[in-house]
Amino acid sequence: MNRFVYADNAATTQISPEVLEAMMPWLTDGYGNASSIYKKGREARIAMEEARHKVEKALGIPQSRPDYPVEVYFTSGGSEADNWAIKGAAHLMAPKGKKHIITTVFEHHAVLHTCATLEKEGFEVTYLPVSDKGLVTAEQVEQAIRPDTALVTIMYANNEIGTIQPIAEIGAVCKRHGVLFHTDAVQAVGNVPINVVEQNIDMLSLSGHKIHAQKGIGVLYCRKGIRLPNLIDGGAQERGRRAGTENIAAIVGLGVAIEAACADIPGRAAKLSAMRDRLIEGISPMERVRLNGDAVRRLPGNVNFSFEGVEGEALLLTLDALGICASSGSACTSGSLDPSHVLLGIGLVHEVAHGSLRLTFSDYNTMEDVDYILEVLPGVISRLRAMSPLWERITKA
Repeated sequence: MNRFVYADNAATTQISPEVLEAMMPWLTDGYGNASSIYKKGREARIAMEEARHKVEKALGIPQSRPDYPVEVYFTSGGSEADNWAIKGAAHLMAPKGKKHIITTVFEHHAVLHTCATLEKEGFEVTYLPVSDKGLVTAEQVEQAIRPDTALVTIMYANNEIGTIQPIAEIGAVCKRHGVLFHTDAVQAVGNVPINVVEQNIDMLSLSGHKIHAQKGIGVLYCRKGIRLPNLIDGGAQERGRRAGTENIAAIVGLGVAIEAACADIPGRAAKLSAMRDRLIEGISPMERVRLNGDAVRRLPGNVNFSFEGVEGEALLLTLDALGICASSGSACTSGSLDPSHVLLGIGLVHEVAHGSLRLTFSDYNTMEDVDYILEVLPGVISRLRAMSPLWERITKA
């Protein structure tokens, strides 16, 4: 029987036993509405605020007090947080004559599609190119800033190729020019140290299911003094900023997950980097392969290669038959036959981009998983290339 290796943790992670244990009381007896004044409601609100404090601590946010505005808002996930930050900032700044937004060509679609929607409303968006390693510079951002720039939104770490952007430097540029700065940190939380104050981050999005919490819970950090328009109207939840009865079980689970993910980032990164580097070292000698992303400035658990003469869907299905879960692009577009916009953005031609493989690790992976991947992958690539007319043309060229 084949081993089972889950290596698609950039798409989603399993709920940790600690998170599930923390959630269970709020899925059973702790069903009170946090907006209610009776005991069950008060208990739910206390649990929610404790989770909020854990998020604040993980992001380097000064702890909220009765006289200190809340800066952490619970959302349904990273996509909602991205939408709220970008649309909210755009609509906040438009009356001041600022209708220009800066982003990059290889953001998550939650950012790119949001920007496209704003373009239909009359906003202008500059899409910065990235290097062949998937990096953008603070200098590029500064050169793109104009008097009418409302917002810069650049992801902290890319979800497909794992490159980590110079966020602190970009934040400093934005602060110097008085421009709001948002970062989608969905992939970065728990993998790199984050301090929104020191890095001059005005707004930040994160998602629980990337760090062993459940799906359907996320966070928007919004620096005090920035009064974004509401994305969802209705009740007075989240200090009147985000309507909808709070999902206390998910919020509590997120608090436990982010606390665990950020408890020992250097130790966690060392373990994941060791697996990542071993896999890169094992794959790199193969014929006509390309490591996508920067070899140094990349997430500790991210490996992304392109294999010439191989079709990504066939590669994923063959690996799945051998018990390996992987991805050929971002999770949200895995059903698409189009090549990854991220890989096209770093300069890959369609034929090479189609043959990409993303392998991403979590705390639950082991070196034995890496060894199994390295054991079966060369044979899989060889078999697929033997059936490919494209490979025959490549080798005869």
